Amino acid sequence: MRLWIGAALLLAAAPVAGQDVQAGIRQWQAGDAESAVAIWKPLASRGDADAQYNLGQAYRLGRGVPADLAQAQSLYERAARQGHIDAQTSLGLLLFQNGNRTTALQWLKSAADTGEPRALLIYGTALFNGDGVQRDVVTAYAMVSRAAAQGLEPAKATLGEMDQIIPLAQRRAGVAKALAWTKANPKRPPQTASVKAPAATSPKPIPRAAADTITATALAGGWRIQLGAFSNRASAEALFARLRNLGPLTGKQPTLVPSGAMTRLQVGPYLNRTEAASACKALAARGQACFPVPAR
Repeated sequence: MRLWIGAALLLAAAPVAGQDVQAGIRQWQAGDAESAVAIWKPLASRGDADAQYNLGQAYRLGRGVPADLAQAQSLYERAARQGHIDAQTSLGLLLFQNGNRTTALQWLKSAADTGEPRALLIYGTALFNGDGVQRDVVTAYAMVSRAAAQGLEPAKATLGEMDQIIPLAQRRAGVAKALAWTKANPKRPPQTASVKAPAATSPKPIPRAAADTITATALAGGWRIQLGAFSNRASAEALFARLRNLGPLTGKQPTLVPSGAMTRLQVGPYLNRTEAASACKALAARGQACFPVPAR
């Protein structure tokens, strides 16, 4: 087994002439992630941004290589600094998920400026919430509108929620801003060749880092609801397992927040405090107390 791994590394160090990122894509799509990685590694080391991004995806997903989020982040960043839009977005998503919102939003803003829909949704929602950036409801509505116009389903859902909250005059101003941007930038830069993460799956009891399986809406929400504080983690997990299928919690993710000797069970995300309070009201009618809290 070790000799086989060694041979693969040698092959990666001296790829066959003509092998390129697309060749790795074909291997990946055929289910041979190890061969894809062997093709991308030397290209990435030579500075190919597409290869760096794709190799980052492999490390993030743990396909063809052991899962390594630190390595994935490093590769994303190398590609992002070369202007790779997908890498900027994935780096921003990963940093956002890991709590580094300041740097995450910088990369997401860069990607959003090109019209990347996921970045538009997350940065737009941050603008709406005033989460890490100065609140700007009009620009937020413009950004989420642009993401929704590209068919991004979470953006369509978020836009619907914004329609119920933002006054008509501000929505009209946002639409005008979105149209002005589209007129000035009629075509988004072409997407680079890249592997894609699997589609989002049903929520797990405790969220885990796993490529882009966490939707943009889940990353962007600025509020949660707190269901209780417990002396042991297992009790918090058991409560969420019992309540997770209730309407106000459907599709939401639990977060276990240490607080001294206690563990707080928080669930979210919710777009804003009003939405979180509405969820608590619905849960109270079913006998479960809770209160809104900012996501931090």
